[in-house]
Amino acid sequence: MKKQIWSVFVATISTTLLAQTNAPVSTPTVTSPTPAATAPATPAVEPAPAATNAPAKRSFFHRKRTLSATTETPIKEPTVVLTPGPAEIGVNSVNVRGQASLKGEVISHLAKGDTVTVLEQINLHKHKASEPAQWAKIAFPTNAYAWVDSRYIDNDSKTVKPKKLNLRAGPGENYSVVGLITHGTQVSEVSNKGNWMEIAPPPNAYAFVAAMYLKQETVALPPPVMATTEPTPATTPVAESQPLVTEATNGVAAETNAAMTAATETNAPAELETNALAEAETNAPPPPPRVVTHEGFVRHVTSVIAPTAYELYDTNTWSTIDYLYTTSTNLNLRRYDGLHIIVTGEEGLAQRWKDTPVLTIQRILVVE
Repeated sequence: MKKQIWSVFVATISTTLLAQTNAPVSTPTVTSPTPAATAPATPAVEPAPAATNAPAKRSFFHRKRTLSATTETPIKEPTVVLTPGPAEIGVNSVNVRGQASLKGEVISHLAKGDTVTVLEQINLHKHKASEPAQWAKIAFPTNAYAWVDSRYIDNDSKTVKPKKLNLRAGPGENYSVVGLITHGTQVSEVSNKGNWMEIAPPPNAYAFVAAMYLKQETVALPPPVMATTEPTPATTPVAESQPLVTEATNGVAAETNAAMTAATETNAPAELETNALAEAETNAPPPPPRVVTHEGFVRHVTSVIAPTAYELYDTNTWSTIDYLYTTSTNLNLRRYDGLHIIVTGEEGLAQRWKDTPVLTIQRILVVE
């Protein structure tokens, strides 16, 4: 019985396999969008992109990095030296900003030929390669307005109520500070925006422009001498060193003592001898001026008790050689600040500080 069942099972499986082997194979029909009777049927293949010169598509992040790299390209900035005073815009258009940086908001625009007043030059030690390192701090332009918090302005008198109040480049504390006004200062109101008042800029307001866009006229100065070899002192004749006032006084005292001693030895009246010496000293011609020549660097003096605003100092010891003084209205010592010079003049002592040397300038030579 079992043999018959296995025989039937094996026969059934064989019949099924034979039927699958002889069955016709059906192939899918490919429909061509444009019938071609002569073209052989080929399977559908995605066409390859055409070869062009167009750049491959880049991701958003790649474009952002590329743009950032382009922005950081170093700029070509010439070396500029500005002095306080008028200057002229040398390009077609320049932005006036609230800070000495490209991050500073734009306050106004100036065109070629416009005149500004330079207050000082600011050289940035740390800055981006794509922004200027040299900036000019200028008086606030007349075509722009400053802003103050109106809560600190008296409504009736339009004067400042606190001791100090910031001027800002816009209506908000997030704008740059462009000056300072004090208690009692009267403001000229232009408009209002919320709690902020737009006012005409006071005289002490300031702004910034890139220094390389400014040009200044050359002011006539004493002709500089560029030393190509070892600097030699000027050929101005130098008088022999004369004793200072204290030394002269000591000399008179010594002569007086000698006269008194001689008077004592000769039994002459000491008072008569002393009076004679005093009269001779009074009628004697003044000693010749002490003309000297010194070499050093010029720097501005910040001390309020200094006899003059500029001094000549030694870079090796950083000590003061002479305080510089001039009676000429055509000689502006500010232009020599930081320069290496050889100066000749009459040297004396300050009237108020007897041990402080002051040199009245007669000639200045600039050493390169």
